[in-house]
Amino acid sequence: MAPSVAWAQTSDQNAQANRQFVQAMQSIRQADQSYDEAEQTKLLQQADALLADIITRLPESTLAVQLMTNQFIGDFDYVEFKNRLRGLVCADPKSNACLLHRIEALVTPIEYPIAAPRWDWLSLAIAYHQIGDKARVRPIVAPFVQALRTGGAKGDVSPDLFVSRTLALTGEVDRALAITREFQDCATRVYNLSDIVEALVWRGDMAKATEITEEVTEFARTQGCAWELGLVAQSLLHVGLEARARTLFLNTVEEQFSRFKDRRGNCCPPELAVAAGDLGDTNLALGLLRTVQEESPWTIPQVLGRLEARGEKVLTLTYADQLQDNDLKAETYVELIDGALKAKDRGQADTLSARLDKTLTDSRTPITLVQRARADKLLYSDNRWRGTFQAAISEAERGSGQRRDIAVPLLAALVEIETGKPMLE
Repeated sequence: MAPSVAWAQTSDQNAQANRQFVQAMQSIRQADQSYDEAEQTKLLQQADALLADIITRLPESTLAVQLMTNQFIGDFDYVEFKNRLRGLVCADPKSNACLLHRIEALVTPIEYPIAAPRWDWLSLAIAYHQIGDKARVRPIVAPFVQALRTGGAKGDVSPDLFVSRTLALTGEVDRALAITREFQDCATRVYNLSDIVEALVWRGDMAKATEITEEVTEFARTQGCAWELGLVAQSLLHVGLEARARTLFLNTVEEQFSRFKDRRGNCCPPELAVAAGDLGDTNLALGLLRTVQEESPWTIPQVLGRLEARGEKVLTLTYADQLQDNDLKAETYVELIDGALKAKDRGQADTLSARLDKTLTDSRTPITLVQRARADKLLYSDNRWRGTFQAAISEAERGSGQRRDIAVPLLAALVEIETGKPMLE
């Protein structure tokens, strides 16, 4: 193509892009001056269509380059405009789209260059895949996958911080397995494979889940992964191999206690306590829980909830009542409510619900509020949980402190409420 022809084509694209950009700015200005919400939405969407068309149809224009690279054009901030568009979902303030939009605003912004995966943003990607805009998933996840690769999965650098689980829960199981199999250490390999098994079970792919369970069992055996055997037992239980799970669990408990008594190691891994909630008797499960709960308080609701589902309601309630941390106590009550309902004991569930209300009165925090929303979803068939969830986000927005720490529990609760699966626990 002759230089003069190329210049003429580029010049023509610039002229067309400038015309469309002016039209888009006029639409945005009209939206700013409108009192009607529906009209505002229509005008902003028109502007968005014009700007997107500049990028796709007129890629050689200067404006297309500026828009694609998020540059300011005069005083127009394309990133801010896209955020404003996403905010339109809050025309229905109780919708999942609006709740996700508000939670995303609580997540600490990504710092570039990305040095390692961020579990808060990966949690957000899972939430969007499961209950939101799936188009948001890959742009969030891809940079973290690249950061993991750049860090070097095979070396002694960045471990896989939630990347494989994210991929598995967003439909990329084969990619999750490929990344996981690059790790040779027991902790990363067993944790990741166990996560993938759980994701496959939730998808209903029991054949693949069983295959991966056999893989993780064999890897743990050949590599001598003693500390992670509680996870292996849980994987066996997930795929219905209860007899093997129970045998592995009991042998592991005996070995761990033996090492502990002989002062040859610590007792015990927190996952073993969680497995005991499913496989051990009540006294054994509570004994293991007391051993690990100080360093791993997340085990308390998990173990007690499992025991409650098996019909143990006196000791679990007493244990929960004595907890000092109100956020943890609220979470534990919700797990007990879930367990009581699984045991078909509505009376016990209502008793626990009253205890949860008392905790909320004593400590109205984003976490206690979101636990009330989880309980409402379990106990009632209507949407009353949405109002409580809104209140939890509002409380978080008013608060200060670690924004990342509050966003992830909110995401975890919302995904669990809408899918019935504790994907981000």
